Amino acid sequence: MEKRHFIDLDILSSEEISHILDKALLMKKEFKDLRHKAPKLCDGRILATIFEKPSTRTRVSFDVAMRDLGGSCISLSSNDLQLGRGESIADTARVMSRYVDVMMLRTSAHQNLLDLAEFADVPVINGLTDRSHPCQILADILTFIEKRGPIEGRKVAWIGDCNNVALSAVHAATKLGFSFYIAAPEQYGPTEAMQEAIAKDKALGLTGGKSSIHIVDKIEDAFEGADLIMTDTWVSMGDEDAAERKEAFAPYQVNREMMALADKDALFMHCLPAYRGREVTADVIDGPQSVVFDEAENRLHVQKAIIAWSLGAI
Repeated sequence: MEKRHFIDLDILSSEEISHILDKALLMKKEFKDLRHKAPKLCDGRILATIFEKPSTRTRVSFDVAMRDLGGSCISLSSNDLQLGRGESIADTARVMSRYVDVMMLRTSAHQNLLDLAEFADVPVINGLTDRSHPCQILADILTFIEKRGPIEGRKVAWIGDCNNVALSAVHAATKLGFSFYIAAPEQYGPTEAMQEAIAKDKALGLTGGKSSIHIVDKIEDAFEGADLIMTDTWVSMGDEDAAERKEAFAPYQVNREMMALADKDALFMHCLPAYRGREVTADVIDGPQSVVFDEAENRLHVQKAIIAWSLGAI
């Protein structure tokens, strides 16, 4: 079977994304409390997770996901490998492919992920790069589907930094048919990769489709009637302009007043870690519309489906 890398949502078909989500939902519903009885779709398989950036949710959820599937997981940092001493990614990929069945990489430079996938003889999964975070967005969408039903045709608002999570949300919107509204300070607006994705979406709209991505000048326009409000930390790992970011993003805080503009059944999501009183107030993230911990749990279930899909088990 041809290698099934899980790199970015824009290179998967709508059908493939929907299939992964359907299987994740099924796995969660049927086997969440019956792990010992769950079908071992990846029995005897080995996952290697490689971390060049710190992690809580990604590290634990991938490890538990592979165990739930009947396989085993080896968790490594770059300092555990010769990568940390200058060995090439190409050589690392070739060697690791002789030992394990699938690899997950959480790294900074997206090119590291592409190089690993190019030279590996086993599937490679994007656990996060500075460019994108597709595992997170699929967990977010799964959470919305659980709580509110199909996301197609819904309005989703992104408030704040146009970061890696936001790019994956743009990719998902163009594949799954929801409207994605972005409210961000001009200096932290759409990245080059996001602008390319928006341009492609716009071109499709001009040829008879409907544009999915909307950049708004007024923050209120993003919140107005939204079914889902999403945000993220203002200062991510590696950002060196913390003071400037905090000042620029201050008007973009998600608070009770802004949430009141959204649909009365709107959900709030944040991929965590969150900093209460900065990007979101405590009364929102700890309030009844917040589903951040369901969202975090769903990383586990989505990643089970991603691993099984990559290995051809579903």
